Amino acid sequence: MNGKKWADLSPRYRRLIVIGAAAEGVLKVAALVDLARRPAAEVKGPKALWAVVITLVNSVGAAPIAYWMYGRRKRT
Repeated sequence: MNGKKWADLSPRYRRLIVIGAAAEGVLKVAALVDLARRPAAEVKGPKALWAVVITLVNSVGAAPIAYWMYGRRKRT
């Protein structure tokens, strides 16, 4: 195993990792709250599948953003 350990990282990289993880968490929570409140008719595809993807895909925000862009139907 050739990777760096947390202690080997500079404070700048540690801070960037923590900020990125926090942003990912906020995006996931916001997407899951929206998904839970939105009626199934306003979601493209099964809500359960979107919940799994949003929760389990470690994506630096890509899964929640994909949900907001492609997973929701426009309200009429």
